[in-house]
Amino acid sequence: MTAPLEDYGMIGDGQTAALVCRNGSIDWLCWPRFDSDACFAALLGRPENGRWLIGPEHQCETTRRYQPDTLILETDHACDDGTVQVVDLMPPGQGTSALIRQVSGLRGRVRMVLDLGLKFDYGKIPPWTDPTADGFIARIGPDQVTLRADIPLEIGHGGARARFMVAEGDCLTFTLQYGDSCKNPPPPIDAAAVLHAAQQYWRDWIARFDRPTDWPEAVRRSLLTLHALIYQPSGGLVAAPTTSLPEKPGGTANWDYRYAWLRDCTFTISALLNAGYHEEARR
Repeated sequence: MTAPLEDYGMIGDGQTAALVCRNGSIDWLCWPRFDSDACFAALLGRPENGRWLIGPEHQCETTRRYQPDTLILETDHACDDGTVQVVDLMPPGQGTSALIRQVSGLRGRVRMVLDLGLKFDYGKIPPWTDPTADGFIARIGPDQVTLRADIPLEIGHGGARARFMVAEGDCLTFTLQYGDSCKNPPPPIDAAAVLHAAQQYWRDWIARFDRPTDWPEAVRRSLLTLHALIYQPSGGLVAAPTTSLPEKPGGTANWDYRYAWLRDCTFTISALLNAGYHEEARR
């Protein structure tokens, strides 16, 4: 693996999920569903197997957190010359699945790197990429991915690269949207509106939790994570968004957990019932 598993945070939209490393690299994403083939598969291989890095050019001190009661991930990179924050989310309920990455300058000036490489079929096949005025449209088979960026990009085979400076007060938005290769690309996203809607979605859902507990923050965070692992179109519960990670390094138990395993579903249904989420358990 490119990094220890504990270095990854999860974001999701109720149809799939992505894993974001502390260094700013999204190393795992199956699109458009949990059980689709991975287009970012660096988690199981190398960066050339697909990833989306947005991070500082030089080593920095990194801290991260979820925005309270959401699955929106905030990462702060504090460098000698400044501090930059990257906000990552996959907005639920938008019709088409999307990744939104917002880069904000908090202090000074920080040199950043963007390195995006799509590799479908679990890190094997790059899509055909056509440049656009603000990014690219990539297609392969039934899959279409549209990148829109607030900075100039160098477009390559299946991806894009850039080096850019973020100063205090700057706010740059990068979006990656999934679509059908036989249809027109999805319209641009209003990042501010979508961010607000995502915050409201997660907070409205967890606000229903009112059971007494000695560990309210831990329980609320656990419930949000379980909710993100429910495939919303069916109500099915995936055990995890990943596949092929052994239970211990060098082991042979490389199961695919992107399915509704009966044992794991039983644990999750019990947790939902105990927390008062009966409708989710019934689904």
